[in-house]
Amino acid sequence: MPTFTSKKYRPASASRGVEGWYRVALQRHPFLLFGLPFITIMVAGSFVLTPATALRYEKYDRKVKQMSKEEAMGLGKDRRKVDMREEYYKLAAKDLDDWEQRRVKRLPGEPDGIL
Repeated sequence: MPTFTSKKYRPASASRGVEGWYRVALQRHPFLLFGLPFITIMVAGSFVLTPATALRYEKYDRKVKQMSKEEAMGLGKDRRKVDMREEYYKLAAKDLDDWEQRRVKRLPGEPDGIL
C-alpha cells in the first residue's frame, strides 16, 4: 500500500457552488478561463478607448490654432517690421567691452551666497 494517495485533498467547502467549480476548472484549463477573458477585455478596452482619446485630441486641436509668424510676434500693421541685420548692427555698435559686474541687492532675510 502506497504511503501517499494520488487523489488531491479538496475540502468540502471548495466543491460547493460556482466558486468550487471555477477553481477546479481553472486548474484544468487556465488559458481558457483566465487568459482568454483577460486578452478579450484588453482588446475590447482598446477599441472603446480609441474614440475617447480621439475626442480628447480633437478638442485640444480646436483650442489651438496655427498662427503666422507675424501674428505670433504680435506685429500689427502700425508696427515696424523687424530686420535682423538692422538689429545685429545696432548691437554691434554698442561698446560691449566696457562693462562692470555688480551684485544684485537682496531682500531682507534672503541669503546672499557669501560665506
